[in-house]
Amino acid sequence: MTDLPKGWDIAHDGELADTAWIPWGSDGKARAKIAARADGYHIAVVEAEPGYRTDPHTHQHTEFFYLIEGTVSNQGHTISAGGLFAAAVGSEHNDFIAETKVKYLSIFKL
Repeated sequence: MTDLPKGWDIAHDGELADTAWIPWGSDGKARAKIAARADGYHIAVVEAEPGYRTDPHTHQHTEFFYLIEGTVSNQGHTISAGGLFAAAVGSEHNDFIAETKVKYLSIFKL
């Protein structure tokens, strides 16, 4: 990612392919690549196996989610490919499970 104007982080397909996967969650069933960053926000591409569960947490910042492939159950709602959600600051995230193999984008701030 060279020659970008100040304030931009653009990941081209070839560059993302070279980005290392990192563990995602504590159960060993998911991995992620951090695709881009700005102002403390991150875009993660996540792949998870069926049965993956997110670790319960309270959102300190807004989080956005877009499901690219598969089906998840989130907070008692089934979300299929093309579905999304936004979680507000202070919301509790305690019921997320990959029903199938999934791929999604998570946009969050640390």
